[in-house]
Amino acid sequence: MKSIHYKNTKINYTDTGKGTAIVLLHGFLENLSMWKNYIADFSKKNRVIIIDLLGHGNSECLGYIHTMEDQADMVHEVLHELKIRKAVFIGHSMGGYVALAFAELYPDVMKGLVLLNSTSRSDSAERKLNRERAILAVKQNYTAFVRMSIANLFNEDNRERLAVEIELVKMEALKTPLQGIVAALEGMKIRKDREVLLHFSPYPMMLILGKKDGVLNYEESLDQIKDSKVELVTFPDGHMSYIENETELKMVLLNFLKKI
Repeated sequence: MKSIHYKNTKINYTDTGKGTAIVLLHGFLENLSMWKNYIADFSKKNRVIIIDLLGHGNSECLGYIHTMEDQADMVHEVLHELKIRKAVFIGHSMGGYVALAFAELYPDVMKGLVLLNSTSRSDSAERKLNRERAILAVKQNYTAFVRMSIANLFNEDNRERLAVEIELVKMEALKTPLQGIVAALEGMKIRKDREVLLHFSPYPMMLILGKKDGVLNYEESLDQIKDSKVELVTFPDGHMSYIENETELKMVLLNFLKKI
């Protein structure tokens, strides 16, 4: 584990391997430990940078709202510290929103982009309302909110099979401070629509979706890459492809990295 200070805020990250830089960004209520089963495979031929986003894992909170731009600027600071000029970004869920904000702010750094169970579109009015409800819920009963939020991310059919893994994800999620959770929800709620990046960016891009994702509607998600060059990969399960479809996902990502 390594750390830097960004705007007087401690940021936690790891740096493994040599070669093309890959930046792995976790989702809401996750931290860099979500990628633990991927490091060995990815770092054989690449330099793998994994970062705890603001208010998650061992990275401190910067404020009461962590915008996707705040997160992207922080990631840029880590890469600057490591003297990395170009990188491939793989972002799960909220990590995808951060990767898109980064791509808009620092297009010259982008070598490739993978959105894993994520979307380029901003929140609908309904989703914004759900974020507001989530903020109230987590303030009222932190533990119940976190535990229920995690369970809902998995395809119902997998919950028994992956009971041990789900419990581990919940344990990691419960390390996220209340301020970090609220700041992330506020930031996701006001994030910009960046669908245009999927149609006009010059680097290779991939969108990975779960057919039974309870967070992102599959059909609506397909619509954003219509008439684009974005490669689509579909898995039969939920929002947590990195656990639910681990073996297949590894192969898909390693093949994507080989082409860059």
